[in-house]
Amino acid sequence: MNYVDGFVVPVPKKNLAAYRRIARIAGKVWREHGALEFYECVGDDVKIGIHTSFPQAVKLKKGETVVFSWIVYKSRAARDRINAKVMSDPRLAGMINSKTLPFDGKRLIFGGFKIMVEL
Repeated sequence: MNYVDGFVVPVPKKNLAAYRRIARIAGKVWREHGALEFYECVGDDVKIGIHTSFPQAVKLKKGETVVFSWIVYKSRAARDRINAKVMSDPRLAGMINSKTLPFDGKRLIFGGFKIMVEL
């Protein structure tokens, strides 16, 4: 079974083009280092829930949208190896700066997941 890293982040709508540019570069870097798949999805039908929701989870503000992303790896070990390479890749060094990111990294939610069902 594969392994997945998942992310949810609020992005100001005015910064979506900048986010997309960074995501394209990041996706290329992850794939070159061995990730099987790389997805960045912008919210289209994401409503505020009664008890919980994506907007509530990231404390969505006016003028922002939710981006839901995931990266697929062959295994947890592959993910750990690939992420170590990605984090030291010079192409991402300038982009991983909390002051210049096109989103609030403090409200980014992420985690690694074992696949339970794959059809």
